[in-house]
Amino acid sequence: MAGVPVASIQFLKGRDSLSDIQNTLFVGIDVAKDSNRVHAMDFDRHRLAAFSAPNDQDGASRLETQILSTLRSADLSRCTIVIESTGIYSAHIATYLSASAALSAIDTRVYLINPKITKNYRESFSDMDKTDPADAYLLADLARVGRTDKLFPFRGSQKLALQRLTRHRMHVSDLITAEKNYALNNIYLKFSAFDAIQNGKPVFSDTFAVSAMSVLTEFRTTDEIVETPLEDLAAFLIRSSKNRLDDPLHTADLLKKAAKASFRLDQAAYDPINIALASSLTCIDCFKNELKDVNRAIANQVKGFSDSQYQSLLSIPGIGPVYASGILAEIGDISQFRDEAALAKYAGLTWRKRQSGRFNAEDTYMTRTGNVFLRYYLCEAANSVHCHLDEFARYYKTKYNEVSTHQHKRALALTARKLVRLVHGLMSSGRLYQ
Repeated sequence: MAGVPVASIQFLKGRDSLSDIQNTLFVGIDVAKDSNRVHAMDFDRHRLAAFSAPNDQDGASRLETQILSTLRSADLSRCTIVIESTGIYSAHIATYLSASAALSAIDTRVYLINPKITKNYRESFSDMDKTDPADAYLLADLARVGRTDKLFPFRGSQKLALQRLTRHRMHVSDLITAEKNYALNNIYLKFSAFDAIQNGKPVFSDTFAVSAMSVLTEFRTTDEIVETPLEDLAAFLIRSSKNRLDDPLHTADLLKKAAKASFRLDQAAYDPINIALASSLTCIDCFKNELKDVNRAIANQVKGFSDSQYQSLLSIPGIGPVYASGILAEIGDISQFRDEAALAKYAGLTWRKRQSGRFNAEDTYMTRTGNVFLRYYLCEAANSVHCHLDEFARYYKTKYNEVSTHQHKRALALTARKLVRLVHGLMSSGRLYQ
């Protein structure tokens, strides 16, 4: 027990007995694309192994063999392995070790931790160099003093598979948003008054609705819209919207007025803009179709994964299989969060105070230092929940009306923070929303 504070021993005893801790091999693995640097120590901080292995299947097998050999030679019966999360590079070795039958037989726990945990722990070693061997040592020592005690062991392939799908869905959603923003530039150049407000409303409630896109692609210039008879334009809108417009004639009239109010371009500019715009709309349609396929894959992948917690999330009005899966994939097991504040901090849904003397700033900024994927799914879920639950609708409206700038973003973030309380409460208790 040399060099270990009494407070650390008491902390460690919160989950395992002291004899169990003393019989544990602590392994830190610093992952890089090509190799894994390993450091293994016992509870007294004696170095039992230090080596490097390739970050491939053969290297993982060698690493597994070396850990087992070290356990036997040191006469230890348990193993705690800590790997710093480095994106995709740490996924394979974490999955390999957590699925190892030989390591499972001796009570092995594999933890994939946030690099921020390592960074914060490094601050207690002010004179230590930043090298791969030192990082591996830090990860092993971090486990030795109990910093993994509140974390949940790596779940292996099913969580990884679900997480890759839910994170890919966020990626595709971001691509759709980016392409729409890019397309809006060409829409403005071609039809500058397309989304202008007339008589208290725009021509189309959704700029990217089917009927709106048909107008932008079927008419080469705004002059063609102006010159089209009102009845013919209304008939076109009826066909393109599949007769879903409430008042096609009125919409046609607004469209003609918007076309008249728009800037005119040189005739040579229209064709290149139309080609670029058509290409963007094709990309958007493609991404939307991909999103549907990913949603179906997520619904299939989540089956059997933390079923009770998944059902708790599904019971909240406005949260369906996709949002529930996204939240669950990032949280893992809710027991690793002692309260809803810890979960909110992990998601980055916290705000720093700005105060000096008697001054208190009205504007405070979200930390945004947590799990960006969890924050995304909580915000998306909050945007849906506030449309289904009166309590959240009232809260959203109150926060929306409190400020005059960034109203929706601010209200949505605060509503997501409120949703965290409900998510943590239901998942922790295994209850359904009533």
